[in-house]
Amino acid sequence: MEADPDPARFRDLMLDSEPGFEEVLRCVFGIQRHEADLYLELLDAPDTTVAELAEVVDRDRSNVNRGLSTLLEKGLATRRRRLLDGGGHVYQYRATSPEEARELMHETLDEWAAYVHERIDEFPN
Repeated sequence: MEADPDPARFRDLMLDSEPGFEEVLRCVFGIQRHEADLYLELLDAPDTTVAELAEVVDRDRSNVNRGLSTLLEKGLATRRRRLLDGGGHVYQYRATSPEEARELMHETLDEWAAYVHERIDEFPN
């Protein structure tokens, strides 16, 4: 997993005296508010489909699909295929557990901090 937090978001996060989980999640993973909302919705309703999520978060399916792709890429969600009784299939999504998400956040932040430390060490004497 590549460390890609946004430095401007880190600055804002450091200035916030009490950032919430969602702000930290967005900052560390470089995700948008609607993607964090999808993650939180999946925590409340595991095994949700794109259509169900689109209705709940009041966004079109293509937007939800893109958001879910980001969550999958960041390791914040999983997808499984469920066969339908009448034929065909549907994908269901589940959020990575908060415990695992916290661990991913620690790892991502540690990678980013190591990168910053390397840049600091490159400063001339």
